Amino acid sequence: MRIVHKDPKLLQLVNDMNFKAAIFDMNGTILSDEDEYGLAFRKVLEGLRVKVSTSYPHEAGIGVEANWSIFLTKYKIKTTKTTQELAAETQKEYTKLIPKVTLKEGFLDYVVKLKNDKIIIGLATSNTWSIVEKIFNKFNIEKYFQVVTTCEELARNKPDPEIFIKTAEKLQVKQEECVVFEDSVAGIKGAKLAGMKTVGMARDEVYKKKLKEADIIINNYLEAEEII
Repeated sequence: MRIVHKDPKLLQLVNDMNFKAAIFDMNGTILSDEDEYGLAFRKVLEGLRVKVSTSYPHEAGIGVEANWSIFLTKYKIKTTKTTQELAAETQKEYTKLIPKVTLKEGFLDYVVKLKNDKIIIGLATSNTWSIVEKIFNKFNIEKYFQVVTTCEELARNKPDPEIFIKTAEKLQVKQEECVVFEDSVAGIKGAKLAGMKTVGMARDEVYKKKLKEADIIINNYLEAEEII
């Protein structure tokens, strides 16, 4: 296991702690769908005559609608459409691309290992329940999660810790007994504010630098075997 920007002794500290629960983000953490969401946002932006040079114009972790609030100001977009309508268009485009979405390498084997080790598992996503359902149906992974928390249940999205606190309450564990798997800066910040240990999921070496606040950074779940 590689430790990035942290004391190498941290891994042993994590191993020694009595974790009872693992909480997973979905998009970019369980799923390899960063490209698909990037394409979906770019498609809708192009319809508004906004061209972006990056493959990932959005900020991961904060939710689709929150990104549109940022885009409207950032790109000075003039439209009569609401952020809710633009988010719905983005989700429609993403849904078209779900057939191309895959699970992160090693995820299925890892969650089976967790369950065998009596670790309870929760899903905490800034996405909507309708998208979660589509992902569950495609990959048949609903059975691995004791609880699911989506953005519809929240007053405040990541980086606020509310989603993690609520998920821990549903799992009936203390916040300090949870380890969170996240691919976003916002998610890692929120989990740490909730008093939880964090595992960052990096999509590449450049993005890995953005996750430096995570306690441990991995590239896939084959590297996660020694965490819990």
